[in-house]
Amino acid sequence: MDNRDLVIRFLLGGTAVMLSYVITVVSPWKLLAGIFASFPAVMITAVLMVGIKSGSKKASYIAKGSVYGMIGCLVCVITVLAILQAGGSFAASIIIGLIFWLGSSVGISFIKLNRKRVVASSARK
Repeated sequence: MDNRDLVIRFLLGGTAVMLSYVITVVSPWKLLAGIFASFPAVMITAVLMVGIKSGSKKASYIAKGSVYGMIGCLVCVITVLAILQAGGSFAASIIIGLIFWLGSSVGISFIKLNRKRVVASSARK
């Protein structure tokens, strides 16, 4: 590994951590911050930072969102692999994979949250 590789890894990792934190601060939907924190190297840092600053309850939202994001990571990997094996371009596979990651992560979390609401409203009747 040369210095260029280290700089690229530092910039990408630092950007991921920074974006995760910014989304945590500005997003009213804390699970979204967890989804963005699903990058494995970022997840522990995100949960730790939120836990120290805001407590365990808020940190648990980040951890829950990370589960949805990590399921999305699987979708991303499968998408990128399928596109590359079909002869698609490297750049296109990454972009489409990231779109599928975010879409599937948000979609799964909405399904999970709406399922809880339906079950809760059925229990009240």
